[in-house]
Amino acid sequence: MISLGCAKNLVDAEIMLGSVLKRGMEITSSADDADVLVINTCAFIDSAKEESIDAILEAHQQRGLHKRANQRLIVSGCMSQRFARELRKAMPEVDEFIGLDQVKDLGAIVEQILSKRPTPNAEHPTSNADDSGFGVGRSAFGVFSSAGDVDLAFSDSRPTYIPDYDTPRFRLTPSHSVYLKIAEGCNHPCSFCVIPQMRGRHRSRTPESVLTEIRALVAEGVREINLISQDTTYYGMDLWAEKAGPRQPVDSARGLTLASLLREIEKIDGEFWIRLLYTHPAHWSDELIATIAGCRHVARYIDIPLQHIDETMLRRMRRETDRAHIETVIAKLRSGIPGVALRTTFIVGFPGETETEFETLLDFIERTRFERLGIFKYSREEGSRAAKMPGQISAKLKNERHRRAMTLQQKIALEIAAAKIGSELKLLVDQPLVARTEADAPDVDARVLLSQPGPVGEFITREIQGARGYDLLA
Repeated sequence: MISLGCAKNLVDAEIMLGSVLKRGMEITSSADDADVLVINTCAFIDSAKEESIDAILEAHQQRGLHKRANQRLIVSGCMSQRFARELRKAMPEVDEFIGLDQVKDLGAIVEQILSKRPTPNAEHPTSNADDSGFGVGRSAFGVFSSAGDVDLAFSDSRPTYIPDYDTPRFRLTPSHSVYLKIAEGCNHPCSFCVIPQMRGRHRSRTPESVLTEIRALVAEGVREINLISQDTTYYGMDLWAEKAGPRQPVDSARGLTLASLLREIEKIDGEFWIRLLYTHPAHWSDELIATIAGCRHVARYIDIPLQHIDETMLRRMRRETDRAHIETVIAKLRSGIPGVALRTTFIVGFPGETETEFETLLDFIERTRFERLGIFKYSREEGSRAAKMPGQISAKLKNERHRRAMTLQQKIALEIAAAKIGSELKLLVDQPLVARTEADAPDVDARVLLSQPGPVGEFITREIQGARGYDLLA
């Protein structure tokens, strides 16, 4: 399994691997041993699509170089969901393209493929069998018998699947840190984005499902649970009797909300962090801020993608927020949750972005001083409203604006890091000499480099003694 893209895609990969394990197959870390390779693709921006295509072609090339002619190649994920028809014609070397609703069915799909053209492992299974009677081959995904056909006609329909607490998963993250998908899909009309077309409408898991999964993870010793979805602050609002629109009052009296879910999570015993990722600014409420401030389990870390601050740009992007709303939310977050670290992302080079509008963004970054910040160069996505807009920006100008924005943020980040020297911080140890603070999400943020080993997967308290680039030394 090669999984590309975001943490939400990673959870899909874990579900696919859980599905093949449930059918009695084996997972191997060696591609040479595998009967089946799966490339879980991303299609969020052009560079992600290019990376996905390169991974598929390389996997096929390696089959030839290493004489793995019988090895099957399956492509899944957002690119498969969105371009299945085109890819089937362009890439006949791929055995199957599967959609986002089929992630839970990968085991049955593999059986279906191998029943038509068995691999040596499928033809000569071991004497072991799983509960369904299928013989198990010795290498990855090698199985003997076939299941009923799985419906793969997905390219004309938007996904509806959402995982549950008992969905089999083979976790690909360290044992102490996991991603937990609380919802899937998105209802926002952002002009630069095609995620709603790929992932479907927003659909929330029930609180009972989420809480049951969290209790089990904490019982296993998991110390960090990262709550993810396309729009985490919209959690539960799709289930309200009265439709919830942007910037409407987000009140638990109207129905299920993220705040009410967090209050229930707070009742779970144990030592762990809940981290909120992908929170849209349109759905923040005073209730949610007060709830986080009162919850010991919720990390003082908010990921709130803003994308821009100029009023004209926000309207062009169809962000359903304005500058006044964004600035009010930021002020309330910082005053209502002492010590909170804010992470955001912005897009530069969006169609029609003038130098004045870009300078407005730079001024906002400098004054707001986000603890964590990333910059995307606008990617012209086929099928999005923005792709048809006039005033497309050259790659050279996008690169220049990206450099200027990141240079500014680097200066801010180094000053914030230097201010931590001399303080004692609670850290989660990822490797013997590498840890993270409450202000650092896995994979995307800074690290703390330890001078003496710490217990992996546990919390420690250490004094910060210095800084090296974005990272702290302890």
